[in-house]
Amino acid sequence: MDSLYETDFYAWTQTQVQLLKAEQWDGLDRANLIEEVEALGRKERQELRNRLAVLIGHLLKCRYQPQQQSNSWLGTIREQRLQIKLLLKDSPSLQPYLEQAFTDAYDLGVALAIRETQLNEQVFPPDCPFNLEQVLELRFLPEPE
Repeated sequence: MDSLYETDFYAWTQTQVQLLKAEQWDGLDRANLIEEVEALGRKERQELRNRLAVLIGHLLKCRYQPQQQSNSWLGTIREQRLQIKLLLKDSPSLQPYLEQAFTDAYDLGVALAIRETQLNEQVFPPDCPFNLEQVLELRFLPEPE
């Protein structure tokens, strides 16, 4: 027989909330609850990495295809910086992961830049040409290459 977790996830979450509020510990679906809480933590890390990747990709586009720079690109850069700032404010424990996320995000940023500029992969350096502080700095825009 399928559990509520498998057949109606939203209803399952609401049931778990009611059980937690009522302190009915024995009724909790502990295994799935643990799995979901762990997944929430992974999603926060993924969101940080993905936002950094979009930000880096747009900074690369500005550096390697400056003639195409648009308000849309600049808006995306600003939005990602602000979203990252809010994410770190809401979850300060992500701060120690920031450097690793930055490193991991570079390859994703290059992939975005290649897809959106049609430039060859060899145009982009193997390591990020910007440091983390520059990437997060609200006023930083790279010099054209």
